[in-house]
Amino acid sequence: MPPRSAKHIVTVRTAFFSGLLLLAPLAVTIYGFIWIIGIVGGSFRPLFDLVLPLRLQSIPFVWDVAVTIVVCALITLFGFISHYLFGKYLLDLGERVILGIPGASTVYSSVKQVVATFGSQNRNLFSKVVLIQYPRAGVWTLGFLTSKTQAEAQSRAGQELWAVFVPTSPNPTSGFVLFFPPNEITELDMSVGDGMKMVISGGAVVPTRRNATAVPFPGAKV
Repeated sequence: MPPRSAKHIVTVRTAFFSGLLLLAPLAVTIYGFIWIIGIVGGSFRPLFDLVLPLRLQSIPFVWDVAVTIVVCALITLFGFISHYLFGKYLLDLGERVILGIPGASTVYSSVKQVVATFGSQNRNLFSKVVLIQYPRAGVWTLGFLTSKTQAEAQSRAGQELWAVFVPTSPNPTSGFVLFFPPNEITELDMSVGDGMKMVISGGAVVPTRRNATAVPFPGAKV
């Protein structure tokens, strides 16, 4: 029987890391659920222990899961109430109270702005994934085209400028708003979702090229 070629031989080390890569996402997901259950259920379970018999308190994890489900159900119910009834008035009242607290108002406003920016209502805020030369010529950075509107900043600069948001990696909720002339912006074919995955992964997740005949950007080596 002829010996197997080297490329078909799987070493123990290769098999171990292959199995590790397959199990890592599952392990992280399970750990995340356990962490959420521990935080939510562990925080609210003492309230339920007041009405539970002692023999039922000996299985805390089961009750943590049950309490987490109850808390999620209550949050969902509150969402329905706020949408259909008087919730908006209560939310506005609570927002005014929070904004009146020194320090808390800054944190609340920042978080609200991030949620509004990346929420479903503004999911089309980033119209295109683009490449720009930043922070210096010859260094290409991934960004998101946010606006082509010509306002005061453009008029003061005396030329047409497009707004590009350059997020930080791996946290895309912070970044820089830069203005570039259209001829210095290279629009890409990848979707905004693929571009965001690339930013969050630090460039490890690279989407496949959709248009194999696309013209390379200026200065690219092909």
